[in-house]
Amino acid sequence: MNKLVFLDTETTGNDLKEDRLCQICYKFEDEIDSNGKIFKKSEIVTRNFRPIVPISVKAMSVTNITNKMVEKEELFNGSKTAIELQAILNDNILVAHNAKFDIAMLESDGVKTFKNICTLRLARYLDDKCEIPEYSLQFLRYFYEMELNVVPHSAEGDVLVLEALFSHLYKSAKNKAGESVSKEMILDRMLDISEKPSLIRKFVFGKYNGKKIEDVAKIDSGYLEWLLSSKKKDEDEDWIYTLEYFLKK
Repeated sequence: MNKLVFLDTETTGNDLKEDRLCQICYKFEDEIDSNGKIFKKSEIVTRNFRPIVPISVKAMSVTNITNKMVEKEELFNGSKTAIELQAILNDNILVAHNAKFDIAMLESDGVKTFKNICTLRLARYLDDKCEIPEYSLQFLRYFYEMELNVVPHSAEGDVLVLEALFSHLYKSAKNKAGESVSKEMILDRMLDISEKPSLIRKFVFGKYNGKKIEDVAKIDSGYLEWLLSSKKKDEDEDWIYTLEYFLKK
């Protein structure tokens, strides 16, 4: 069976087309015995790289990675790390939060992914009662009360939070599916959910902040139509899917 590879990138900014990664961190899932106990922890690989575009001040304020810190590092494209990571992703499953973004950063530098599980889309999917106000990695960390001694917004810290979040979501999915459902079946379902746009159920901004989108569609469909017209096809896949879904409904 394919192994899970937990991965996070730190980047020069948030533009899917223009920005590039400046730090990458990944690790395989820990090896667990038949009693669910970890008997072998996987090594965490963290590397810095010199991007072909400058790191924005906004990105530096979040990651604490400066242009000076990486000016003597090698480029990621064609590096030993990129080659090794490509070999890993050829045969294993990438796990990332908002995987679409990390995949875009990797592909900008020539590294392709073939199977991915997105914990952002999983968290949305499993929150069928709309109990979670937002779905950022760090918000979910504290919402689910995951006790972790890590530095937030570092690639290594985010990978450890990501791994813990995946474990929580897997257990939730397992409880819903039932004990008779195998790990392989649950992972296959997670892969399927991650491939498709996810349905956003509640606004977290604007004049309808906190309102269910389904309810807003009934009283102000024009607002949804206006919002839809402002979305970019290559960047707002989940929002486009959501708005079209509720407008048709």
